[in-house]
Amino acid sequence: MQLHTRGSDHAAHQRALQHKAARHSLQRGDKKPGKQTRKDVERQVEKLDAELVKVQLWVKQEGRRIIVVFEGRDAAGKGGVIKCLTERVSPRVFRVVALPAPTEREKSQLFIQRYLAHFPAAGEICIFDRSWYNRAGVERVMGFCPEPEVQRFLQICPVFERVAVQSGIQLIKYWFDVSQDEQTRRFESRINDPRKIWKLSPMDLEAHHRWYDFSRARDEMLLATDTPYAPWYVVQADDKRRARLNCISHLLSLIPYEEVEHEKIKLPKRQKAKGYVEPSDRQYKMVPEAF
Repeated sequence: MQLHTRGSDHAAHQRALQHKAARHSLQRGDKKPGKQTRKDVERQVEKLDAELVKVQLWVKQEGRRIIVVFEGRDAAGKGGVIKCLTERVSPRVFRVVALPAPTEREKSQLFIQRYLAHFPAAGEICIFDRSWYNRAGVERVMGFCPEPEVQRFLQICPVFERVAVQSGIQLIKYWFDVSQDEQTRRFESRINDPRKIWKLSPMDLEAHHRWYDFSRARDEMLLATDTPYAPWYVVQADDKRRARLNCISHLLSLIPYEEVEHEKIKLPKRQKAKGYVEPSDRQYKMVPEAF
């Protein structure tokens, strides 16, 4: 299903993409039709990782604050993109926030309150693996939240996000979408693979059952919260490998970073032993070399 967002400057966005493509040598010609092979992906990811490190150094130097929201269908591949995005950078700069279900105390708070506690300070990029949009998605569909509160959230959310952006935070929002057949295939894979069974929850099974309820909730959420200052970007994620490359490349195109100059690093020589000898009478508990 092709989704369209409103309120964003598509021409400016395309120019930004072209500029970044030329700058990072990630040409459109490098992308081949069909699925990417593992080697293709590894080669592209290596280039993107180098750029993400530049972003990290720039964010720290400039004291920037960035929030990246990852939302979407269950089993759409959000976790894989986040893992790929953060694999080669510092978790102190690229902080991942994946909140559990709210406690009884948190349920009594202002809804946005527990998310605000995780917003970035200067020099940080905060990545929300699910976010305050739970209220317009799973909470709404599963009946955890009364409909009047959902409507109130949809009215207040753009105002809250405007305040965040006006305070100097760059807010980037991604929605990951998959087809019905692909979602079914991924759920079945989780059921049959002991390495993935932990990924399958009762909520996932309900998400598969309530496909159209989630579709209606998604449509209304995107319509109400897609704004010029905090637009939604939709990632078609049936092809996981391509989705990862497309999303990270697009994220880089939205951040106006520059390469930070630094002195050439030279590895110092080791100090002299000055009589130090490894102790021979200390018996350590060694890990067996089983491999």
